[in-house]
Amino acid sequence: MTAVYDTPVVLDRREGPYGEVVLRRHGVLLQIIANGCFLMDTSDGRSERLLVDAARAALDGRAAPAVLIGGLGVGFSLAHAAADPGWGRITVVEREPAVIDWHRDGPLAEISAGALADPRTTIVRADLVAYVNETSDTFDALCLDIDNGPGWTVTEDNDSLYSPAGLAACARMLRPGGVLAVWSAEPSPEFEGTLRNAGFQQVRTEEVPVARGVPDAVHLAVRPG
Repeated sequence: MTAVYDTPVVLDRREGPYGEVVLRRHGVLLQIIANGCFLMDTSDGRSERLLVDAARAALDGRAAPAVLIGGLGVGFSLAHAAADPGWGRITVVEREPAVIDWHRDGPLAEISAGALADPRTTIVRADLVAYVNETSDTFDALCLDIDNGPGWTVTEDNDSLYSPAGLAACARMLRPGGVLAVWSAEPSPEFEGTLRNAGFQQVRTEEVPVARGVPDAVHLAVRPG
């Protein structure tokens, strides 16, 4: 018997400030593609939820902590944070206008509509790398998911976020005892070392097994204080 595969259907294709972004449907899944590189889909979401939960668990029991989510993606991290009444202010930084539109008025609203309506939620349209270096705002947790990992970035400029200077900027945004959580498509012992060298403590990696290949990972580190 010949296997039959669904053909992906492009729902929207736009030229954004950083190149082409595409939203497509593949069977029941919604997928985001940037410059021909697969970023994420709606197939699972376990590791995106772990990104939020692990950061929350690593905090020191403070009330209503403020969280910054770097990258809106398909909305799993935002929706999960908004479903937790324990979080305080929820700020999402997303650089692609198309992605924001797909959540506000498009197919991804099925995941994020409730979270976007939550009064704790603010969407900031900005490049995360620039935002980290320029903002004077501070947070209890930074949950970053803008690349496939520290060694597999969507655009070259994102490399700087995982450098010593970029991590120092993240530390400045964190309140004492705050948590940095970074999503990755694979564990990176090298990045763990970079976090330690940048002055972070309690550096560790949590893994999420996948059907095939290396596990997804969330790198966690705490700002001393």
